[in-house]
Amino acid sequence: MKDMFARVGSVASAAVMRDMASGRSRGFGFVEMATDVDAQKAIADLNGTTVGGRALTVNEARSKPERRPSFGSGGGGGGGKGHRPQSRW
Repeated sequence: MKDMFARVGSVASAAVMRDMASGRSRGFGFVEMATDVDAQKAIADLNGTTVGGRALTVNEARSKPERRPSFGSGGGGGGGKGHRPQSRW
């Protein structure tokens, strides 16, 4: 993956995400380009190309949405204290 992206610009880092149990690729990864110009060029040149029979989707990574606290999971606490978690949607 790093070599493919290096053809269009300078690569700062590259990582393929792997399943922790099996060690197999999860089918996606992250490439950090050295400059914004290189990143935009990689998106323009590589998005939609085919590698190993699979079409690549190349785009700018988005931040994960902030997770809401999960009531009722984890931590113990004695129970029976009248606590009623409320769901907010």
